[in-house]
Amino acid sequence: MPILYRAGLIALLIAGLSLESNAQRYSGISHDTDVKIPRIENGTAMIDGVMTDDVWSQAAILADFSQYQPVDGRPAANPTEVYVWYAADAIYFGIKATELGGDVVRATQANRDNIASEDHVQILLDTENSNRIGYLFGVNPFGVQQDGTRSDQFGGGAGGRSATGGGSRNISPLDGSVDLNPDYSWDSAGRLTDTGYEVEIRIPFKSLRYQDSDVQDWGIHVLRRVQHSGFQDTWAPAIRANASFLGQSGTLTGLRDMERGLVLDVTPTVTSALAGAEDIDGDWAYSDDTQFGADVKWGIRQNLVLNGTVNPDFSQVEADVGQVVLNERFALFFPDKRPFFLEGLELFDTPGQMIYTRRIVAPIAGAKVTGKVGKLNVATILAADDEEYSASGSDNPLFGVARIRRDLKDNNTVGAVLTTREDGNQYSRLLGADGRFYHGQRYFVEGQVVGSWTDAGQGSVSGSFSNIQWDRTGRRWGFNYGVNTVSPDFQAAAGFVNRTGIVDAHAFNRLSFYGEEGVLVETIGGFTGITRIWNYDDTSAGPIEGGESVFPSATLRGGWNISGSLNRNFFTYLPEDYASYDVVSSPTAAFSEVFEIPEQETNQFSGSIGVTTPTFRLFTLSLSTSRGQTPIFAEASQGNSTSYSVVLDARPTSSIRASFQMQHYTLRRDLDDSQFSKEIIPRLKVEYQLTPDIFFRVIGQYAARERSALKDREGNLIRINGDLTSDSESNSLRTDWLFSYRPNPGTLLYLGYGSTMEDAGQKRFEDLRRLNDGFFLKLSYLFRV
Repeated sequence: MPILYRAGLIALLIAGLSLESNAQRYSGISHDTDVKIPRIENGTAMIDGVMTDDVWSQAAILADFSQYQPVDGRPAANPTEVYVWYAADAIYFGIKATELGGDVVRATQANRDNIASEDHVQILLDTENSNRIGYLFGVNPFGVQQDGTRSDQFGGGAGGRSATGGGSRNISPLDGSVDLNPDYSWDSAGRLTDTGYEVEIRIPFKSLRYQDSDVQDWGIHVLRRVQHSGFQDTWAPAIRANASFLGQSGTLTGLRDMERGLVLDVTPTVTSALAGAEDIDGDWAYSDDTQFGADVKWGIRQNLVLNGTVNPDFSQVEADVGQVVLNERFALFFPDKRPFFLEGLELFDTPGQMIYTRRIVAPIAGAKVTGKVGKLNVATILAADDEEYSASGSDNPLFGVARIRRDLKDNNTVGAVLTTREDGNQYSRLLGADGRFYHGQRYFVEGQVVGSWTDAGQGSVSGSFSNIQWDRTGRRWGFNYGVNTVSPDFQAAAGFVNRTGIVDAHAFNRLSFYGEEGVLVETIGGFTGITRIWNYDDTSAGPIEGGESVFPSATLRGGWNISGSLNRNFFTYLPEDYASYDVVSSPTAAFSEVFEIPEQETNQFSGSIGVTTPTFRLFTLSLSTSRGQTPIFAEASQGNSTSYSVVLDARPTSSIRASFQMQHYTLRRDLDDSQFSKEIIPRLKVEYQLTPDIFFRVIGQYAARERSALKDREGNLIRINGDLTSDSESNSLRTDWLFSYRPNPGTLLYLGYGSTMEDAGQKRFEDLRRLNDGFFLKLSYLFRV
């Protein structure tokens, strides 16, 4: 062996030893999770994905991860080391993720937040050390960023988040109340190595809210997702027999003298839309709508932030994904994506979704304060909506929202919520209290009581809302039992309560079994559910809806997932829904008859099955199908539904990603097996990440919908308000193109084009007729002091 070569190896070995010689190692699996985080004065590191800077040799090392999914408590199959230290103005993380399975790392140059299907590491920082809310910073092997918040509290996200109790299913660290809509300013870079991947992260204290004290401790969780095996590992050991995931965090101790500096961000925005459609003369014409707005953020203190906005951009660049809506009875829920509302959004969470920021449709101005005052978590909004959405058409509806929560010992909380919508002489006001209390390691009780007072121009009415749930999150056995009551006159003008006048109860029980290491079936189990719904004003008449369900599932070696369901349901048709109905024997019949509302539908059986493949290098595939009996609510008749769904995510190169989705839903009458409705929605999305800052996307979605004229159970035609219904069919093609340049979360340029076309060629694309189109521009720039 040449002397120079041997000398080089010795030098590398010495360098490698010196990298760890001054570092304190903390073994997660040994529960050595109180980390004395080193402060390195004047320390700095180049964030390039290569951990060769001297400061890394002084960092604390978080090592010896354990598995959380599919089986908790086992040593992690692939080693992970996370280096951590901090300077006066930022905290630094270095990640060394080893892959023992060979060349199986899954990673692409994805768009921000779009790394869930890839290998990635998440760092959860609980800067209040309260075990309730954590900042989420995730990276894939190339350093592509994912950020947001994760909360153990509540399931009613103000912007669209939801959580399922421990009795409903096996919760993973990525479930619960996770919101990836907020974007923070931080730096990351990564690279693939011969043994896995390496990532460097720098998070400025300016981008965080934290305690207002000279010396403080932070909670920390580190999670690693290994896609080819489907395993999820955590540094601080996390077990399923615990009702709080964040409550099982480690701790970064002794952080001091952090220099956050002045937090003052100003983001002016200009949006311009050029909408095209036929005018009254049949010519294609465009109308321009250009608007200017601005967002301002001021960090009053380390844990208190003031936000202001003038004419905020809606930021719905991509249309909401198509949903099957032909047989729905209640409103659909979509998340908020406007930057002004995303700041501190997790602090507005309540158990029953009493706050839903999309109710403020098009505010002309707004102000918000979020953070901590003393021992209270505080979140408030004051906003004036556009007069277009007032009852008179000339007033600006004024929204006031306030949410406070007091953290008690042992992760317990109590809180209150107050909302109001003032619209001229009309109003809708709401006041409520809530709490969550843990008992034992596995249990919590959560509840809320709310009252509303509303005057919509026809006199004042009041209503009430209450709920309570009891949850057990055990390793083998879990449950979630709950009762909700909503009076008929309850209104949440700033919330999302899509059904009133009911009392509903549910009882879910979960059983889970775990195989030995290396066996084919890693986990198998499922949960059973019983639901009942009563009419609020007549509970003595018995339930009007309900059912029993079984949801089995299994995780197989290599990341395969199989799930299914078997359901028995019953329904009652509500007379008020059919007050305007009558029936005739033929279109020319001279006389009509009273529409007879059938009695309760019983023994409505249905089932489903789904399979998801592992995350292969080039693709991931999910297939599901369902079939069963279901009421046709528009006709108050019995039917049978069939549906299937296909989702294919393809990654042909590290820069190109494609997603194909197909939803198919058919509903047929029991009466004569005729088709009542059919909906087919194929959707294709192709993304090209040219550079970390430049992104192209094209989306094409075809929606084919058919629905027949309404008939009653005897085959007679149904009239609504004296008018016969008719067969309807629509076939539309929607395409959206987007160019995005975003060097940081506040500075961006969006250029987009979208069009909707009608397919008169009956799904043959022979005669596409343009219905509307539009060009879109958004430009904003972040001025950070």
